Amino acid sequence: MEFESSLTLLNSDTPFLLEKRIKLLEAIKQEGSISKAAKLVPMSYKTAWEAVDAMNNLCSNLVVKKETGGKGGGGATLTLYGENLLKTYCILEKEHKKFLKSLTKLTDFHTGNLKSLKRFAMQISARNQIVAIIKEIVEDKVSANIILETKSGQTMVSNISKNSIDALGLKIEDEIIAIFKSNNVMIATNELLGLSARNKLKAKIKNLTFSDVSCEVQLDISNDEILTSIITKQAALQLELKVNQEVFAVIKSSDIMLGK
Repeated sequence: MEFESSLTLLNSDTPFLLEKRIKLLEAIKQEGSISKAAKLVPMSYKTAWEAVDAMNNLCSNLVVKKETGGKGGGGATLTLYGENLLKTYCILEKEHKKFLKSLTKLTDFHTGNLKSLKRFAMQISARNQIVAIIKEIVEDKVSANIILETKSGQTMVSNISKNSIDALGLKIEDEIIAIFKSNNVMIATNELLGLSARNKLKAKIKNLTFSDVSCEVQLDISNDEILTSIITKQAALQLELKVNQEVFAVIKSSDIMLGK
């Protein structure tokens, strides 16, 4: 047994994007006509028109641009807003299916109980969590180096066990989360080419917060990617760190965990 449900988006408690309406938008994009799209879904021509009107009315922007008349019942195209809406729904639907799959694994259908509902609300203490794309997987019999590309185009390497690859179902072009603790992020004022640590990310210091013994360093590696490093106060003073200074965030590949 497994969980199954469709994804519906509401607008002011009114059903706005349902699975069948998404299929209609996909068909309109393909056929360029509401009448042809209605046959493809399938649904009646009247229902299709009413669905398009409902989506256009409930949305702040036009979803489908339509032209009445003509032998084929008029033409229709998705607006840029409609295209983005369709893409967003597809992303949400993918995550929705992943959630249902995880829920199925956590449920004991023999007793009707969840094995561990707390896992869904689990939060981790690691401060740094970065979205990245897997670009290469280099395996041996025991472990593997996962080559990652961040949103800012920088390269990271995570060294994990081969069993972890199988457990997570990792493959090239997967979007994952790179996770590492703030006290595992070292700061270097130059690239340190002779250093064995694989990850040296270019960064700019955004903020420095000192305590009696430590210093929290916020590092900007792109417009929307911020890392946190915790180093000793003495180290920060010795390096003469200051806001807006360009530095390198250095992380060992074995300190980077992956989440999916």
